[in-house]
Amino acid sequence: MADYDMVLKCWGAVEADYTKTGGLVLTRLFKEHPETQKLFPKFVGIAHGDMDGNAAIASHGATVLKKLGELLKAKGGHAAILKPLATNHAKIHKIPIVNFKLITEVIVKVMAEKAGLDAAGQDALRRVMAVVIGEIDATYKELGFAG
Repeated sequence: MADYDMVLKCWGAVEADYTKTGGLVLTRLFKEHPETQKLFPKFVGIAHGDMDGNAAIASHGATVLKKLGELLKAKGGHAAILKPLATNHAKIHKIPIVNFKLITEVIVKVMAEKAGLDAAGQDALRRVMAVVIGEIDATYKELGFAG
């Protein structure tokens, strides 16, 4: 519970502008890990120089962060939120599990820079996401997805 609370105390800065923060997260993910851009078919043709401020990237980033916010606010009671998300990411989007780890690190960095998430909060977010990613991985295995 304490880990969720540490992250949530800075979450208001993310909620204040999901679109801007989401755009920062996905743009940084694509620039730091170019291979991830291929996992988003609608973003494949966007050059790195054209990503900053791209409305489609920002909109999808907002969707990602809103879902993360739901998971955080559930404080561990997130099975009903996570199971369908994991199922879609396995069956439809085919997102390898490593990519959840990559985006976690990007979210940690962005929250440190833009939301004032201190070192202890960053560690808390990593622990929360390790649990979430472990549960996604378990769902992947149940579905036979070698993500």
